[in-house]
Amino acid sequence: MNKKKKVTIVLPAYNAAKTLKKTIDDIPPGIADEVLLVDDRSRDETVEIARNLGILFVVHPRNLGYGGNQKTCYAWALEQGADVVVMLHPDYQYDPKVVPELVKPILEDRADAVFGSRMMKGGALEGGMPLWKHNANILLTAIENVVLSTYLTEYHSGFRAYSRKALERIAFKKNSNGFVFDTEIIVQLLIHGFRIEEIPIKTRYFDEASTIGFWPSVLYGLAILKTLSKFLFHRYTFIKFSQFR
Repeated sequence: MNKKKKVTIVLPAYNAAKTLKKTIDDIPPGIADEVLLVDDRSRDETVEIARNLGILFVVHPRNLGYGGNQKTCYAWALEQGADVVVMLHPDYQYDPKVVPELVKPILEDRADAVFGSRMMKGGALEGGMPLWKHNANILLTAIENVVLSTYLTEYHSGFRAYSRKALERIAFKKNSNGFVFDTEIIVQLLIHGFRIEEIPIKTRYFDEASTIGFWPSVLYGLAILKTLSKFLFHRYTFIKFSQFR
């Protein structure tokens, strides 16, 4: 792999005190030039643990939400000269040991974004994903593939890598501060013709891992449908949205 490029791992954190050290310990040595934690006003000892681990961290003055956290992550990484930015949740749901496989297609200039897919090779159910969430994931991904003319196996993974070129081109700061940010950024990548690859990953579902409950998941699904509608208007009518320009 071309390690002349700077790889930065960003950790969007909220109440990750119980899992942060395990996440950091499992990052393969030498793969990242920098690791940054962005704390979204946690109510536990996340920041104190980050300080003790000696990693860089930023603390939001108020809670901005999952999408708002990512905006800070990517803006900071770009300011520090990152060529590849990896988003890794510090709740230990995703396996940090897979980071080298995630960044490889970007380092080799085969992709502009790489997503870890829980739906490839049965990784989601093996890791304990609830069946209702698994089936909803499949349904939403199928709808997104039809609307966006893609063949991705999953749109909703939180384990991703982006090239500097992609993040500099898209208007990610205009996206939602909520969970639908992950779908909006995919739409932006596709509109601008960036190359997306997927790799199979396994995931862990346990008490300390963050997860979205049933009703928030319903609202998340509706937000996805709204985003797809905005894409259709932007692509096929005179109505345009600045986040997709």
